[in-house]
Amino acid sequence: MTSTEGTPPQEEAVSRFVERFAGELTEAGMQRMASRVFAALLASETASLTSAELSERLRISPAAVSGAIRYLSQVGMVAREREPGTRRERYVLHNEIWYETFTRRDRILLRWEKVLRDGAAALGPDTAAGARTTETADFFAFMQEEMLTLMDRWRERKAARQSAGEAQEPTAS
Repeated sequence: MTSTEGTPPQEEAVSRFVERFAGELTEAGMQRMASRVFAALLASETASLTSAELSERLRISPAAVSGAIRYLSQVGMVAREREPGTRRERYVLHNEIWYETFTRRDRILLRWEKVLRDGAAALGPDTAAGARTTETADFFAFMQEEMLTLMDRWRERKAARQSAGEAQEPTAS
C-alpha cells in the first residue's frame, strides 16, 4: 500500500477500510483488483465513480480498473452508465447488491441440485458415490429453502428499519 502522507484523516480512514474490506473479499475468492474497485464503489457517497476517479483513489492504472469492472459487470455486481452529455462512463453498484447476489446464488444452488440428483441417479442409490451425491443435493436443497426464508426475513427487517426511520423524522408544523 502506498503512503497516505498529507491525506486528510477521514480519507485515510476510508482508504484503510477499502483496503481491509477488499482484502476480506479477496480472501473469500474474489479477484484482488475487483475487490478493491468494489470496495471503493461501496465506500463512495454516491455508489458510483468514473474510471479516472477509481484510478486516482486506488492508485491503479486505467487498465486495471477496466479489467476489474469487466469482472464485476460479468458477475452482476456493477453496471455501466453513460454520463449525460459526455462519453465517460460511471460505474455504479446495483441497488440491493447483496440481495441480488444471494438471489442469483439461489438459482445456482437450484441448478447444482438438479445436476447432483441426475448424477445420484446415474451413480445408483446403493453406491457410496450415489449416497454422497444425494446428500450433497439434499444439502443444496436445504440451503435454497433456507435462503428464501432468510431473504424474506431480510426484506421484513429492512422495511421495519425504514418505517422506524421515517417515524423518527421531524415533521413540519
